Formats: sequence, C-alpha cells, structure tokens
Amino acid sequence: MNESLREVSPLLPPRPRRRPRIGLVAGGLGTYWPQFPGLLPQLQESARYVSERFRGMDADVTDVGFISDAPEGAAAAERLRQADCDLIVLFLTTYLTSSMVLPIAQRANSPVLVIDLQPTERMDHASFDTGAWLAYCGQCPVPEVGNVFRRAGIPFRSVSGWLRQESAWKRIEQWINAAHIRAALRHARHGLMGHLYPGMLDVSTDLTLLPTTFGSHVEVLEFDDLRVRVEQVTDAQTRERMALAREIFRVDGSVNEDDFAWGARVSVGLDHLVDDFALDTLAYYHRGLDGEQHERLGAGMILGASLLTARGIPATGEYELRTTVAQLATQVIGAGGSFCEIQALDFEDGVVEMGHDGPAHLTVASRDPLLRGLGVYHGKRGWGVSVEFDVRHGPVTLLGLGQDRDGSLAFVASEGTVVPGPLLKIGNTTSRVDFGRDPGEWVDQWSATGVGHHWSLSLGSRAGDYRAAASLLGIDFRTV
Repeated sequence: MNESLREVSPLLPPRPRRRPRIGLVAGGLGTYWPQFPGLLPQLQESARYVSERFRGMDADVTDVGFISDAPEGAAAAERLRQADCDLIVLFLTTYLTSSMVLPIAQRANSPVLVIDLQPTERMDHASFDTGAWLAYCGQCPVPEVGNVFRRAGIPFRSVSGWLRQESAWKRIEQWINAAHIRAALRHARHGLMGHLYPGMLDVSTDLTLLPTTFGSHVEVLEFDDLRVRVEQVTDAQTRERMALAREIFRVDGSVNEDDFAWGARVSVGLDHLVDDFALDTLAYYHRGLDGEQHERLGAGMILGASLLTARGIPATGEYELRTTVAQLATQVIGAGGSFCEIQALDFEDGVVEMGHDGPAHLTVASRDPLLRGLGVYHGKRGWGVSVEFDVRHGPVTLLGLGQDRDGSLAFVASEGTVVPGPLLKIGNTTSRVDFGRDPGEWVDQWSATGVGHHWSLSLGSRAGDYRAAASLLGIDFRTV
C-alpha cells in the first residue's frame, strides 16, 4: 500500500471474515519405532516445527497429532471431518502405508495437500545407519499415495523439500493462500442488485452456479432495498461521510457539491444494506429513466462502492456477479483487486491499457485517489462523481471467472507488469500493462479463454496462488 493509503487505512476498517481452517496430521510407520528408538522423537520434533509454521499463517489449525498405523489414521479422519477443514495437510515424515492416509482423504470431505520435508538438505552418508536414513524417507511413499489417490478419484497435490527450505515453504504458502480463497468463496454471501446491463450476454450468470460450485449464497436485491435505507440517512451522517471522503480522496474542482453530498448519502445507505444482508460482495446495475430516483441511486453508487471495496467488500457495477467473485478471491490473499476491462492498445510501447470507470480498489492506487465530477458515464445514464487513479507500477495479475458451454466455471489469469506512460484523465482507474509480447496477440489469447468482459486486477505475481485455488475449488484454471 502506498504511504497515503496506509495513513487512511484505519478509517476503512476491513470486514472480519471466517479464517481458513487447516487440518494437520503427521505420520510414519509404527513398525519402525521399536526397531529404531531414536527415530520417532526426531520425527515428532519435525512435526512440531511444521505445526508452528502453520500456526503462523493466519489460519485456524486443527493438529490431530502423529499417526502410526491405519486405525490411528481412521481416528484422525473422523476428527478432521468434524473440523470442516478448507485444506488438510498430510506430513509424511518417513515411510508410511497408503492405507494409513487414504481414509483421511476419503472421509474428511476436504482437499488434501501432501508434504514431505526431510530434516536437512542431504544425508551424512558416511555416518548414517538405517534409522537415521529413515528420517529422510518421507519422499518414499509419495508416489504410492499419488497412485492410490488417483485410483480413488482424489486430486493429488504435494510439496517435497526439506524442513527449513524457504522455497518449499513458499510453495506450501501458495496452498494456504488457496485455502483462504476456498474459505471465502465457500461461505460468501454475494449481493446482486438491479438488472443485467442490456445486451451484455457474457455477464449473465445462472444464480445456482455459485452455490453448486463453491457453496456460496446469492442474495437477490432490489434497488428499493437501497432506496429505503438511503432515505433514512441523516444530514449529519452525510456530512460525516463527506468529511471521510475528503480525508481519503483529493476532490477535484470538477466535483459538484450536490453530487458529492448525494454520493455520500448513498454511501451510508450502502453500508447499511451490506450490514443488514451480511454481504461479502455486491454487483449492481440499474438503467433508470429521466432522472427518477432509481437512476439517481445508480449514478450515486461509485463513492460508496469504492469505500466498500477498500474495506474488502468488492462492490462492482454492470451486474458483474462473476467479477465480484474474482475480486473477493484476490482480496482475501491481500492482493487488492480492482474492476477492470481493456481500454486501448499501445503498439508503440507494447502495452495494454486497462481500467474502468466506477468503483475502484484504493489498495492498488499509486497515488492519492481523485474524486472527479462527471457529466456522463460512458454507456450509462446518470452523472455524479467518479474515482480516478493510476495503478502502482510493478507486477500485477489479472484474475477473471470464465464460464463454458456446459456452465462450468474457470479461473483465468495472466501476469504482467504495470509500467509508466501517458494515462487518460476521465474519472477511471487506469494502467498500462506490459505482458512481454505484442498487445494484439495477448488480447487474442486472453479473449479465447472465455474470460468475459471484466476481471480483477490484483497486485503481485499471483498466478500460482490462483492455480492452487482453482485446484482446491475443483474448477479449471487457464493462464495466458
């Protein structure tokens, strides 16, 4: 986060969410313990280190301890089933039989990650006996477990390395980030208010698709649900919201004071709407007619929706339900996630210009965000204030939610770099993204994935996190 946004972040308290639940079980073959008395204590010490690392990952960890045979594996499976885990981690400390871990994967009804982390980089071959070697044999059962999982129809995932190898822990952390996304989408409540933007067939989404794919809930709302709450907002609350906005935004001279006050009033009403329905996201659109109340509500959404998005509650226009899902996924792993579309191509500099009018995620801004007055929104009825800034320079990852002919969903990602250059000043978030190739070729490949019109622009190189999340969610992953 840039310095100015770090200073105002206490003004925008994030929405608390259920933390991901990680199940942890370590194991080895109990036949070894009487044969090699020093082996089990060494492996249990490694298991304690692994447990400590997981407890430092912003997750609720259920550690069921160390298993040594199949009955203990079955007992661990029952405990993990009751814990309702978003991810179960099996730590193979030495050789164990696949019969010890298969019940955990079958009965717990959670995705599983197998890790095998030997004590150090290599064995001391000259001094090692069989017992010392067995502490380095965690990789030995990995192919066996992979084979049995495949035969059982269970997706297999693994990270192999050594105990304090940070590159291995970085790979493990990708799976924990993926568990954050799975936890958020499993329990999310998505608000959908208004109606489809006329003619945008790609935006249309079967409302049963999110519950059946992720387990989340879609709350269908009317603009009247917002109207009645906005009518209850007091003048004092409106002035307080305007003061908050002035602390967070630079207010351009083009902003009409009445439009600013209306946007602030709508912002307070939006907060009440989100709280009353316990929403994690909100997608909305209303065309309106001749300045009537619903049109004014639709035109006054941008300030409040941007403030909600900055608090971790993506609020997005054009009825883009699937894009708010993508924004929630990028948000919960700390990568921000701003509503985005292609604006133009710059073939001289080799970049894709992208951004959007409407709500923006303040976390991705490179400078103080600007409130700019607009006489008209492109392609939409209404007028008012819009948020403008350019995205921080450096690596970014796009994440969209595509949908196929059979209705199935897919995560679609592309990594690039935001670079400096000329930008539009029309009340949009905007950025120049270099994908390291001809921008026209990139557009062709990106469009062929089925991603749709909009997506989330997130900070950092995150394709690995989104690939892992797709695996835990059981959906396809495509990258450009």
